[in-house]
Amino acid sequence: MKVLLTNTYFYKLDPKQWRARQPYPPYGTLSAAAVLQDLQIDLVFFDNTLQDGPESLLATLRKENPDVLIIYDDGFNYLTKMCLTVMRDAAIAMAKAARDQDCQVIISSSDSTDHFLHYLQEGADFVILGEGEQTLLELINAMQDGKPTRQIPGIACLIDDTIHRSAARPVIKDLDTLPIPAWSLLDPDPYRSIWLQHHGYFSINIATTRGCPFKCNWCAKPIYGNRYHSRSPRQVVEEIQWLVNHFGIEHIWMCDDIFGLKPGWVQSFNTLLEDFSLQVPYKIQSRVDLLLKEDNLDALVSSGVETVWVGA
Repeated sequence: MKVLLTNTYFYKLDPKQWRARQPYPPYGTLSAAAVLQDLQIDLVFFDNTLQDGPESLLATLRKENPDVLIIYDDGFNYLTKMCLTVMRDAAIAMAKAARDQDCQVIISSSDSTDHFLHYLQEGADFVILGEGEQTLLELINAMQDGKPTRQIPGIACLIDDTIHRSAARPVIKDLDTLPIPAWSLLDPDPYRSIWLQHHGYFSINIATTRGCPFKCNWCAKPIYGNRYHSRSPRQVVEEIQWLVNHFGIEHIWMCDDIFGLKPGWVQSFNTLLEDFSLQVPYKIQSRVDLLLKEDNLDALVSSGVETVWVGA
């Protein structure tokens, strides 16, 4: 089975963000790629982030002629929840182009989770609801083996023009069971070029957690609900070390909904960065009450925090 994996957030179609010239790679899509790499499939990754629009995928669709197109975005990066109708139209355009080639289409994003019927009516075969990696893994396995798919938890599809929604899938509690995103599939040069030209340094995005237990009414809707699960500080530091060694990053955006909420996490993170001799400036999203607990602020500063976004 040949699988073409791409994302549905186009920076250039989001005028406000494009003016800022701070592009970040599709972290969730690379996470999905890492899960799929262990399967016996022919996996092709196409990065839409810096492309002009959905038509950019057409040449790759024709060249690769995949059996399945996966359009995937993460649910913890607030950027992928912006310009939603524009990105929705782009995703549907790609889905229709794939269906014209008799290619099955799987879509996973915060918007498609909220509006799965619209996506199904416009050409998607499956919409993954909520957290995507495990569902995607099981779905691709079933499709490749010719097994039934309708009972796989976490999907919506149309069966004889009737909506079928399977049971909800529990969120992943142990995030260390997921592999580090497949960074080796990404060409960092276009991102680095934009960052250096407009800001003088190269920043990349990392997620250390999923979800948020708080219910601030201004927040972008999380796909993981009001739960909160953390990766281990060691796994995060190992990912940072890889990015420093291979991409030469100089700054990190921790794109968590809320960073360092687990007691003692920031302190352990700080210690491990010292052990690995790493010092990379980073920015986070947090809360004032969290910053004031124990020695959180001291540990954050020591570990390299440069900017903190808070909601008020």
